[in-house]
Amino acid sequence: MAQGKGDIGLIGLAVMGQNLILNMADHGFTVVAFNRSIEKVHAFLANEAKGKSILGAESIPDLISKLKTPRRVMLLVKAGAAVDSFIDQLVPHLEKGDIIIDGGNSEYTDSQRRHKELQAKGLRFVGAGVSGGEDGARYGPSLMPGGNKEAWPYIKDIFQSTAAKTDGQPCCDWVGSDGAGHFVKMVHNGIEYGDMQLIGEIYHLMQAIGIDQATMADTFAEWNKGELDSFLIDITKDILRYKDTDGQYLLPKIRDTAGQKGTGKWTAIAALNYGIPVTLIGEAVFSRCLSALKTERQTASKILPGPSVQFSGDKKQFLEDLRQALYASKIVSYAQGFMLLREAAQVHNWDLDYGSIALMWRGGCIIRSVFLGQIKQAFDKDPNLRSLLLAPFFLNAITKSQTSWRNVVSTAITLGIPTPALSTALAFYDGYRSERLPANLLQAQRDYFGAHTYEVLGKEGVFVHTNWTGHGGNVSASSYNA
Repeated sequence: MAQGKGDIGLIGLAVMGQNLILNMADHGFTVVAFNRSIEKVHAFLANEAKGKSILGAESIPDLISKLKTPRRVMLLVKAGAAVDSFIDQLVPHLEKGDIIIDGGNSEYTDSQRRHKELQAKGLRFVGAGVSGGEDGARYGPSLMPGGNKEAWPYIKDIFQSTAAKTDGQPCCDWVGSDGAGHFVKMVHNGIEYGDMQLIGEIYHLMQAIGIDQATMADTFAEWNKGELDSFLIDITKDILRYKDTDGQYLLPKIRDTAGQKGTGKWTAIAALNYGIPVTLIGEAVFSRCLSALKTERQTASKILPGPSVQFSGDKKQFLEDLRQALYASKIVSYAQGFMLLREAAQVHNWDLDYGSIALMWRGGCIIRSVFLGQIKQAFDKDPNLRSLLLAPFFLNAITKSQTSWRNVVSTAITLGIPTPALSTALAFYDGYRSERLPANLLQAQRDYFGAHTYEVLGKEGVFVHTNWTGHGGNVSASSYNA
C-alpha cells in the first residue's frame, strides 16, 4: 500500500484513467485516484491497484489533502461540461500555483478559456492531448501538453517518464501556450481520420478488383515492412485475418456505418475558420457522415446506375499502384495538417516546434509510423518549411508515386468506386503545384453580380471594379461577401 503524499491526483477511473494511473505508478510516482463513484475507487484499489503506489480519495477535499505542493490534479473525464464541473469543485480547495491538467479530448477553444480563467485565479492550467488508446495509456502514450508554461517543470518528469519512447526519446514535450496542446491533439486526430479513410478506400478497391481477404491481409503485412510501416497498417492486417467463432472472417459482418467523436469535425471546422485547405481530413469526416446514411444508400443502390466495367488489368501491378497511391495521399494529408498547425500558430502566437510534434507522434499514438521520422528531419533541416511537399524527401516520394497515384484514381472512377480521400489528395496536389488557377473567373463573377472588385496581374493591391453590363454602376461593394 502507498504511503506519504501523492505526486499527482487523477480524476476519472474509466479504463484510460486506470491505465494511466498504473503507468505512472510503474514509473515510481505515487498517484491519488478519485472518481465520482466512490465504489469505483474502492474496487480499483482492491484489484488492479493493489500493492502499488496508489492512494484512494473519498472526496475532492480528501484528494487535495493527499497531494504534495504544488498540487497537480489531472482530469480524464468526458470533454465539455464535466471538465468545467470538476474544475469548479477543485478551485475552492486549491492554492496559488497549483496545477489542473485536462487530459481529455477537449476542444482547444475551451482550453484557451480555462487557461485564462484559472490564470486570473493564480492557478496553472494545462490542456494535454493524450493519444494511444487504452494500451497506450497503460504502457506509454503520446502526450501533448500546453497551457501555462510555469506548470511544465512540475509535471515534466511525470509526463516524460510515462510517455512512449522512440529511439530513447519521450514522445512528449511542451507544445505551447493556452490551447496549443489540445489543438495539436485535434490535428493529430484529424490526420488519424484521414489515414483511416485512405486505408478504407484501398480496401474497397482491393475488393473491387477481386482480391481475396487472405491476400489483402498478406499485402498489408508486406506494406508494413516498408515506408508504410505504421500502427494503422499493422492493425488492418490483424483485422483482415481475424475470424469469428464460426470460422468465417469477422470484417464482412460488421455494419458499414462509421461513428465519430468530434475531433475530426473540429479539425475540418478549424481549417475553414483559418482558411487552410485541409481537404483530405474534410472528406474523411464527410465520408463517415455518408456511411451513416445506410438506409438511403440501400435504396439508392437499387435505383441509381453506375458503370458496368470490370477490372481487366494486372492485379499484382495494381496492388503496387495502390501502395504508392496510399503513400502519396498520406504525404498530402500530413502536409495539410502541418499547414493548419502553422496558420493557427501565427494567429495565436504559439511557438510550435513542428519537428518536436512529429517526434511526439512517432510512438504511443494511433498515427505512429516510421514516416513521421522523415517529417521530423524535414522540419529540423528547415524550421520555416512552408509545405512538406517541398521537402526533398517528400518531393522525391511524390514524384516516384505520381503515375501510380493517377492510375488508381482514374481506375476508381472507371469502376465507380468512391475514393474521396485519394481523389482530393491528388486534386490538392495538382492545385498546389498550379501557377494559375481559375479563381480569376470567380473574381470576375463576384465583381459582375456583387461589385466585389478584383486585382489585375502586375498591379496587386489595387482593387478594380468593372461595369460589366453597362448599366450596373461604378460603385463597388463594401459589405456583401458571397
